[in-house]
Amino acid sequence: MIDRDSPVTEEELHAFVDGELPADRLDAVNAWLNQHADQAALVAAWRAQADSIRARYGATANEPVPERLQLDQVLKQDRAAVRPWKAWASIAAMVAFLVGGGAGWVARGAASVAPSNFETFTAEALDAYKLYVVEVRHPVEVAGDERAHMTQWLSKRLGADLRVPDLQSLGLKLVGGRLLPGPTGAAAFYMYEGASGERFTVYCGKADSSPQTALHFKDGKGNTSGSAAFYWVDDKVAYVVSGPADRGKLEDVTKTVYEQLDKTGGKKS
Repeated sequence: MIDRDSPVTEEELHAFVDGELPADRLDAVNAWLNQHADQAALVAAWRAQADSIRARYGATANEPVPERLQLDQVLKQDRAAVRPWKAWASIAAMVAFLVGGGAGWVARGAASVAPSNFETFTAEALDAYKLYVVEVRHPVEVAGDERAHMTQWLSKRLGADLRVPDLQSLGLKLVGGRLLPGPTGAAAFYMYEGASGERFTVYCGKADSSPQTALHFKDGKGNTSGSAAFYWVDDKVAYVVSGPADRGKLEDVTKTVYEQLDKTGGKKS
């Protein structure tokens, strides 16, 4: 049984904002907030932020989980990875991508060739963006104020020295990060948020067999979330920066990420 007179916790405040607080604690929390103006203001800010995110991205929350992210499909892909014919499928995918073409930007080297599974990698990054950008309470596993721990943890899991970009110059605060399954193995996922609630993500994973590439743009045509992405490979790591389909803003974010990673070769500072 819940003690109605027990102290109000931060977890309860989050539940209060999300409408998940047990009914027998509502009166106690409301009374507590009436006596703590600073916390009441914080709760009001959380609620306004949640309303802003729902207004912008709420429709995506009702979309079904993409088939490629469902557990049985992930396991099926892992089993398929050992089959010899998968190499031929990868070659076919690469040819199809190259025939279709892709607008290069900030090219590295005279000839840039996209890896055979890059379209899949980018699609999964966009799916992860759409899946988690609408989350209010649990968008990440590790909070942004644990940057050093998060960097060490994800670098170890991916087997690569990673750097978490700093986007404060663009007014974007690091929300945090999480570990995700990707088409090439483990993938790192970082989320950033602006003052008005807009969110951007950086998704990266190892691409040992892929050459360095120029940056490519994938627009948001055909998806209900209005999202878009820039993607590239650098120092055997593939990156995808996703966000709202405002190409100018997304390009500014991507340039900042790209420049920070380029200065360190993709490694931690």
